[in-house]
Amino acid sequence: MLRPMSRGTNSPVGDAIGWASRLMAVGFVMFLPAVGGGWADARLGTSWLAPVGLVLGFGLGLTWLVRLAAARRRS
Repeated sequence: MLRPMSRGTNSPVGDAIGWASRLMAVGFVMFLPAVGGGWADARLGTSWLAPVGLVLGFGLGLTWLVRLAAARRRS
């Protein structure tokens, strides 16, 4: 589950690195399903898996971003 970032215990650089790693993970969650769908399309000869992966990845990534923002707001 998401762990809220603690306030006041890390240095500003540590907080920045923590947020950068979270945002990078969200970017991968948004990007990799489309890449996987494109790969599967090429292997299977279909043309619908990449768009499905794109929509799925966008939805999952957006949900994760909203949850990160809500966790930050609560702490």
